[in-house]
Amino acid sequence: MASDAHGDEGGLVFHPMDQFIVKPLFGGGTDVGLFTITNVTLWMALAVVAVFALLVVGTKSRAMIPSRGQSIAEMAYLFIYKMVEDVAGKDAVKFFPYIMTLFMFIVMANFLGLLPMSFTTTSHFAVTAVLALAVFLTVTITGFVLHGAKFLGLFWVSSAPLPLRPILAIIELISYFVRPVSHCIRLAGNIMAGHAVIKVFAGFAAIAAVSPLAIVAITAMYGLEVLVAFIQAYVFTILTCVYLHDALHPSH
Repeated sequence: MASDAHGDEGGLVFHPMDQFIVKPLFGGGTDVGLFTITNVTLWMALAVVAVFALLVVGTKSRAMIPSRGQSIAEMAYLFIYKMVEDVAGKDAVKFFPYIMTLFMFIVMANFLGLLPMSFTTTSHFAVTAVLALAVFLTVTITGFVLHGAKFLGLFWVSSAPLPLRPILAIIELISYFVRPVSHCIRLAGNIMAGHAVIKVFAGFAAIAAVSPLAIVAITAMYGLEVLVAFIQAYVFTILTCVYLHDALHPSH
């Protein structure tokens, strides 16, 4: 990593965004097709394996005195279940498996991205956009299936003065369709920014004069990124619960 900081002329050159380049795992080329197995594919698969290992293998014994893995799995289960029940309501519990899957995949992908030589899949808008669109479509379809045309009451602010209601309806409609955009950008943007800053500090670590300060900065940023990895998964999940609540209870 330190060697990447020096250019051909001996100057200091940073490439903090190189870590986000999608590369094929096989063939040695740079072209990425629809079915090309890439570093993104690999680390997404590893995130799925990690979730399976924690929730299935880790809880296989179901011991009265739980192991560490079982304790973590049980805490995650109760944490998300309580979130769904409190934010979206008890009638949203049937969506708990989907929301739990979302949270566990995102948090595992975030934490795996903090490993040396790893690839952070949630730093790519292509990944987070698919997750956000899945939430958007699930919420929208659920709203129309359960309420039909009454779901449009979500955009009609009946408590506002009548002359303002059409204007507010347009604002609410725009806000609704902006949801998946902000949902995906928030996650990918925060993860990408933190990793880029760490790479910049790592470049400064190649300079002897500022190396100690750079190492301290890297350590501090890494600790912050561990916190961000969990917080961003939590934010994505709780916003999903908020949107689901709107689908189940659309009237203002």
